[in-house]
Amino acid sequence: MILLRVYDIAVVGAGAAGSMAAIRAGLHKKNVVLVERNSSIGRKILLTGKERCNLTNIASIDTFIDAFGRQGNFLRSAFSRFFNHDLIDFFDSRGLKMRIERQGRVFPATERACSVVEVLRKSLLENKVKLLFSMRLAGIKDKNGFFQLDMENGDKIYAKKVIFATGGASFRITGSSGDGFNIARKLGHTIVPLKPALVPLKTREPWVKRLQGLSLRNIRVTFSARTGLKPGRKDGGKKITSGVGEIVFTHFGVSGPLVLDLSGRIVSMLDECAEVTLLIDLKPALEMERLESRLLREFGENKNAKLKNVMKNLLPHRLIPVFLGIAGIVPEKNANQISRQERRAILVLLKALPLTVVGSLSLEEAMVTNGGISTKEIDPRTMESRILPGLYFAGEIIDGCASSGGYNLQQAFSTGYLAGEAASACAG
Repeated sequence: MILLRVYDIAVVGAGAAGSMAAIRAGLHKKNVVLVERNSSIGRKILLTGKERCNLTNIASIDTFIDAFGRQGNFLRSAFSRFFNHDLIDFFDSRGLKMRIERQGRVFPATERACSVVEVLRKSLLENKVKLLFSMRLAGIKDKNGFFQLDMENGDKIYAKKVIFATGGASFRITGSSGDGFNIARKLGHTIVPLKPALVPLKTREPWVKRLQGLSLRNIRVTFSARTGLKPGRKDGGKKITSGVGEIVFTHFGVSGPLVLDLSGRIVSMLDECAEVTLLIDLKPALEMERLESRLLREFGENKNAKLKNVMKNLLPHRLIPVFLGIAGIVPEKNANQISRQERRAILVLLKALPLTVVGSLSLEEAMVTNGGISTKEIDPRTMESRILPGLYFAGEIIDGCASSGGYNLQQAFSTGYLAGEAASACAG
């Protein structure tokens, strides 16, 4: 049976952006429907921050804008209208306290992402938002001043305004299938090519498998692309250096905060070059001269000890045989048998342990999608389409992403809030 439903505003996608948009529109007493292809709201929220949900960050607006790079200025209006303190107040006023952790990251005091989803669910119900689950959008038509939303099951929904908050194309197990991009393209919108971001990287060297699961803390990484340019590319001299932090070895390469935060930029580098060099500074707090002095001291104090044992004072146990293998030094040698040349090789590797990045995991396995609806086609003051008036965008479907730390979720809540408010003002 074909059902006919008419609403002031239809929101497609019940993640952070869609839920906030619907709540805001509901607060304006609009007749709102929230359509979700999953059986519940906030599927992706439940997985964020290792299921603790890093909601936002206490950083300034300027820091947020810098975090989004070339797309940062587009978000200024959304952040100015609804920012981190507003989001914290939103949850606090509904009984969910927040806690601030290292690097300004904000988490619910319960340390459970489901607490965030539950607040959103209750707010939707309190504001009389109609929730339609297990409904997948097939297409949109403009019908005599209304939008007709055609669902895959044959249902049709009519609305004065539509907010697209369908998410990206990453973490597909959460329902982010990329449907929104395909439908928006058919409506005349430009889709900036989709790439994975916040994604582990693949490396060429087979020895990473031996270190699977090993974390290296308080290290720095540098990525550079200087050679092997793909045809038609002109500049392969890019270099990106991280702050001090942590990486994790996997069976295929590297992951961890430092890698994930820079991965979007590295994927772009790989579009220009066949491979990217990764250098790991294992002792970023020590300049070469000071590190050499420490190495001499360790060898001097442990003259008759085997090199592999002396290195325990410098490296994690599992890394030592791999490290010495790369240096070409026999681990069983005594410290007093190490030549000057061998000591130099150790010194160089401590400051620049090399890996070769050849790719990343797929977009489906990435935490965030980079790319999406071109911001040139969205009014930053309202999130309304410049191509099709009455259609609004919010969240990950919009081109651009930031590093981890709560920035991307805040973007979703901020753009969702602005879209919900703007659509309400125009819905009559």
